[in-house]
Amino acid sequence: MAIRYELIKECKQSGARLGKIHTPHGVIETPIFMPVGTQATVKAMTPEELKDIEAQIILSNTYHLYLRPGHELIKKAGGLHKFMNWDKPILTDSGGFQVFSLGDLRKITEEGVEFRSHLDGSKHFISPEKAVEIQTALGSDIMMAFDECPPYPADYDYVKKSLERTTRWAKRCKEAHTNTEKQGLFGIIQGGMFEDLRRQSAEELLELDFPGYAVGGLSVGEPKPIMYEVLEYTAPLMPKDKPRYLMGVGSPDALIEGVIRGIDMFDCVLPTRIGRNGTAMTSQGKVVIKNASNTESFEPLDPECGCYTCKTYTKAYLRHLFKANEILGLRLMTLHNLHFLIKMMEEVRQAIREDRLLDYRKSFFEKYGYDL
Repeated sequence: MAIRYELIKECKQSGARLGKIHTPHGVIETPIFMPVGTQATVKAMTPEELKDIEAQIILSNTYHLYLRPGHELIKKAGGLHKFMNWDKPILTDSGGFQVFSLGDLRKITEEGVEFRSHLDGSKHFISPEKAVEIQTALGSDIMMAFDECPPYPADYDYVKKSLERTTRWAKRCKEAHTNTEKQGLFGIIQGGMFEDLRRQSAEELLELDFPGYAVGGLSVGEPKPIMYEVLEYTAPLMPKDKPRYLMGVGSPDALIEGVIRGIDMFDCVLPTRIGRNGTAMTSQGKVVIKNASNTESFEPLDPECGCYTCKTYTKAYLRHLFKANEILGLRLMTLHNLHFLIKMMEEVRQAIREDRLLDYRKSFFEKYGYDL
């Protein structure tokens, strides 16, 4: 099998997991945050910079790469790793979330989803088999089954029918997936905010024996306490000897709370997106660099951070870059935010190792300004 999970330790204080995921392009230490490289690039970052901040794996997007430049072109280039010059692990999502977020531009049938491109309005159709075909051409280490992501809120009957379709599509994905020695295919547990439906989805997907499982359909607009509640009853349903992935979550508090509830993998565009808009995650909480209070602040963004941005530049300079619409400002803030989350997850792993994750959460939340 292409993907193998190794459970190293469980935190005595919290029950959180420390582990390793073995992939064809290297070992990933978990819990892990994965930077998002939607279009075969983590926005504003070079692969060398990602390695410098110790990113272990990145995520790319099937839907976007299918539309542009096309999976066949990437296959000709030797696959996504060669195309974007990244020799560490890559996870590709199935494109399902993007397709379903198109709203009126898409039509769901049992066969798959017909949709219009957000780029030029052209018509396309993605089935479970097509999603696997695209991801096989991309050559990612971990590919995701094509699923239906219901909106929030959604009624019980809709979510039940949706998860049952997701199970049928997962079976079709598994049948279509033949490159099992080089790529691992993960199943996605759906079921909305309903405990019995989450249980049904998990039970059905576990029968298919995927090498890893994701929790989908969260971080779609529901309040965080509801997300945590769903995780509390869903994570224990997932196999202990396989990776557990919470899709689309990237705020510091949600990462820590997710780890405490048994999750190993996370991804989100949040750190790069808010970085490009001038907001930094720091050990003292969020810093909005455009604020006038930073005009004459000759201090680093975060005095406790060792990233290139914080070691080299001041808040005053970063504010100037944003006010002058200079590209360097976006790059420096993006680099800092990704470094911050990757370093935080390293600290989380160390806290699990030392059986003190709840203590770590308490001190982190106090400094960041979160309520416990």
